[in-house]
Amino acid sequence: MTASTAADPCACPDFHSSRRRFLAGLGAVAGGAMVTGMVGDAFSQVAFGATSANPNVLVVLSLRGGADGLSLVVPHGDPGYYARRRSIAIPKARLIAKDGMFGLHPYFKPLEPLWNAGTMAAVNAVGMPTPNRSHFSAMEVVEDADPGSQERRGWINRMVGLSGSTLPQQAVQMGGSLVPTSLYGSTPVLGLRDLTDLRLPGSPNEVAANRQALNRVWGSAPGSLAQGARAALKVTRDLKVLASTVARPHNDARYPTGDLGDALSDAATMIRAQVGVQVITIDYGSWDMHTDMGTLDHGPMQKMVTELGSALAAFFTDLGTLGDTVTLATVSEFGRRVEENGDRGLDHGYGSCMLLLGGGVKGGQYHGKWPGLGAGNLVEGDLAVNWDHRSVFADILRSRMPTVSVPGVFPGFTPELVGAMRS
Repeated sequence: MTASTAADPCACPDFHSSRRRFLAGLGAVAGGAMVTGMVGDAFSQVAFGATSANPNVLVVLSLRGGADGLSLVVPHGDPGYYARRRSIAIPKARLIAKDGMFGLHPYFKPLEPLWNAGTMAAVNAVGMPTPNRSHFSAMEVVEDADPGSQERRGWINRMVGLSGSTLPQQAVQMGGSLVPTSLYGSTPVLGLRDLTDLRLPGSPNEVAANRQALNRVWGSAPGSLAQGARAALKVTRDLKVLASTVARPHNDARYPTGDLGDALSDAATMIRAQVGVQVITIDYGSWDMHTDMGTLDHGPMQKMVTELGSALAAFFTDLGTLGDTVTLATVSEFGRRVEENGDRGLDHGYGSCMLLLGGGVKGGQYHGKWPGLGAGNLVEGDLAVNWDHRSVFADILRSRMPTVSVPGVFPGFTPELVGAMRS
């Protein structure tokens, strides 16, 4: 994963190999899309791009590995939660932002001001239409978001492809040079480890010579590989100021040490630069905690929620009033089992939650129809799903990017109105 420093407590082979295996095979898929590595580890995917004059930005933070939504948003008012998690349940007294049924993990404390200000909310019982407990397959279903289609194209790539621009920076994976499935497709996008990836390597004289040589090779060459090379060279020219920027957080924001904080800091810098970015994706994992996930005093869950909460709080502090133009949504490929296993962990499950922060969010509340944790309410032992991920993202698009065609982004899908965003 590209945005985590936490140790993985389970080393689930499916989780670790699936995304790498999928991305390695992308060059062979139908449509002939090519990936070029002309600019350090920055690359653009070739073909026919898009951007929009809309100033609002969507940030999609993927909690890789199957995050346990029942630990992030704890249903303390449902007796089934404490009955099935005798050693790992989070005490009700320690929760924050409680109502009669739910409360947030206590290590989300840095986010409590956003919750109280009405710019953070949670949506419960979110997931795929049917259970899928394979990391690889579930990631593809969620990020492609077009079941049954033979086209290898993610929903974000479809989204930014609707308005016709060829700017690769319209959609950016920050924190890693391999784009997720959601960004893959025919529309140009960028994958960056950090902002320094936007420059050609070498001294100023070497950069000028290299650029001249690359322009000679690719300037008028035909084919998709040449298109990608030209797009990459254009990005290094257009965004050279960003490439040389030393990111200094604004408003005394303090990011936690690690890949997640670094990626969000770079994202804030890029958003402030107003270079045409519409969507930024960031990966943060692994949440695949089959064994010893821990308590509030120790363990990987405590560490990761602490890092997540402090990084998100720093991001919106850094943005300041510009945060009104940014909506951030977390998503995970699936949730975890309701009942803990014999190793004080949780196996792959079904329903989870999404956290929404920033502009347009109907904050300070828990959205969604709660299915309950009684035996008769579970789906094969898992939390049932009442909201498709696509319905939540459709709510965001309708609210923040109303010129985007939701049917064009999610073909063949009729979203339900979740009500988590202001119209």
